[in-house]
Amino acid sequence: MSSGLLGELSPIPVSLDEIDERARLVTRVCRKYLVPAESLPSILAGSGERLGILTIDGRDSFRYSSTYFDTPDLGSFLDHRQGRRRRYKVRVRTYVDTGTRLFEVKLKGARGLTDKVRTVHEGPAHTLPRASRSFLDSALDEYGLGAPPTLGPSAVTDYRRATLVTLSGTERLTLDTELVGRRDGREVHMRPGVVLLEVKTRGGLTSTERRLHAHGFREVTFSKYAATLASLEPQLRGNRWARASTTCLEWSGTSPRKCFT
Repeated sequence: MSSGLLGELSPIPVSLDEIDERARLVTRVCRKYLVPAESLPSILAGSGERLGILTIDGRDSFRYSSTYFDTPDLGSFLDHRQGRRRRYKVRVRTYVDTGTRLFEVKLKGARGLTDKVRTVHEGPAHTLPRASRSFLDSALDEYGLGAPPTLGPSAVTDYRRATLVTLSGTERLTLDTELVGRRDGREVHMRPGVVLLEVKTRGGLTSTERRLHAHGFREVTFSKYAATLASLEPQLRGNRWARASTTCLEWSGTSPRKCFT
């Protein structure tokens, strides 16, 4: 992936331990940008930061599958649509290349920080075994939120990811491509040539973001889970993800929409 996506840019291969040591950023500010793949190499090369790229067994991009859980009335989705200051997402993340599964709870706090807690998930991705359910209840209780009585699988997102880190440790970048969102047998796809770039940091604008702004790209409101639901469930449209979702996602059997003008 890196050879095609990053052009002549050659980040230093780093292990997961090195990534975590330099910029773990589990509690973080996360900002997202939708960028044409062709613009990415010049943006990253011009940031002035030396970069490392997560590399495992010679691979520098990896397949992910996230199964999201929500209440029957999609309470988690609705909390995000309404912009509630304290909210959460629940998912099982499968690292497809290794088969490893983690149960994750992403918590959004009053100060805008994202906190992620996780544990090993035993069993199929679409189930919620007792150990994972207990972990969820404990995490929400510590966060001061009530746990919902009923949760079930509500959507799946599959994508490919490369992870970069500045060797200074100031930012961690994820580059997501090939996104497919699924719900009840229906699919929505991110069109070719689009990269979802997430900048994870502890502070203000990073050097990469300043380069993004210089190239005319601004932060977007985009959630893989929310975009999947909003795209595949007509009654859920008209929300704050609509602009990014409708311009950069396409349904199977339809002509691609232009994402950048």
